[in-house]
Amino acid sequence: MPKDDHGLAPFVLQPRNTMIGAQISEIDLRKPLDDSIFYALTAAFDRYSVVVFRNQNLTPEQRIVFSRRFGPLQINVHSEFNKPGYPEIYTVSNILVNGKPIGSRDAGRYWHSALCYLPQPAKASLMYALEVPQRDGASLGDTMFASAGAAYDDLPADIKKRLAGLRAVNSYNAMFNRKAAEFGVRPSLSNEEQKNKYPNDAVHPVIRTHPITGRKCIYVREGYTTHILELPESESRKLLDLLFAQITKPEYIYRHSWRVGDLVMWDNCAVQHLASFDYAPPLRRHMERTTVEGSIPH
Repeated sequence: MPKDDHGLAPFVLQPRNTMIGAQISEIDLRKPLDDSIFYALTAAFDRYSVVVFRNQNLTPEQRIVFSRRFGPLQINVHSEFNKPGYPEIYTVSNILVNGKPIGSRDAGRYWHSALCYLPQPAKASLMYALEVPQRDGASLGDTMFASAGAAYDDLPADIKKRLAGLRAVNSYNAMFNRKAAEFGVRPSLSNEEQKNKYPNDAVHPVIRTHPITGRKCIYVREGYTTHILELPESESRKLLDLLFAQITKPEYIYRHSWRVGDLVMWDNCAVQHLASFDYAPPLRRHMERTTVEGSIPH
């Protein structure tokens, strides 16, 4: 249990998994946090990579203020789903209003880390639950988080040596067209449409060093990574498939079951995440997310 300078507990911390994940309670994020409490939260975040704040009743302004304590906020390229009046907040939802979606309906279908297709990906994401689908009293639409650091630690030494110095291409457009082909949700983009609408591909190290902890993390993901630059196509695919399988082993995963009022914050270098699509209309899911700007991977 974290302690402040006076020996009192500023909040209660309960680890959720031996690898990643902790629930933080007895804290009201509507109130300003003094530096000692904020530093304790930061230490917990760096240690557990995913932190869960239950029973929060937060306005958009309060979520933005709290998120900004961790760094500048990034504006999502999908501006059509940014919350009106709050461009820092991105909506993830299957709800339609007048026949139009209020948010992204298919975000998180593949393992990924936020904004990995940009030269400077996200440091952290903070997701707030406004509506959670349920069936027979059980919550649906869980989010899975996988420890990229633990998955790397357990790789054989010869694989680690082979991965050193390799770089991989991460493409938003590849993910977009894959979703179109598999689910028919959106049309495939022509090369010209891709160039005009979405970011160029980003090149990042296959193994990234965490900017705070120094821990090495697998930094390729099923949803966006297309190939390794230094390897022939067949060898690249074989190695990527090995890494995708490694990071998604059950022992590295924390599964979060959402409740209304949850604020979940995760580290986009230390973990990857995946959404569960075990619900459909008329069941409603409504989440809002802020994203903290990160550093250039190395």
